Amino acid sequence: MSLLDAPIWHDAGTWIVLGVSLLFIVVGLVLHQVIRKVLRRPPEH
Repeated sequence: MSLLDAPIWHDAGTWIVLGVSLLFIVVGLVLHQVIRKVLRRPPEH
């Protein structure tokens, strides 16, 4: 039995957890870029 044939991959909960984790990673990267862009901007006086 290979790792890809394991029963965990046929469970809907596994895919939900992986999807939510991926979503958090993407949102974190986007927020990181936005915050860096805001902090790099020269102050407006």
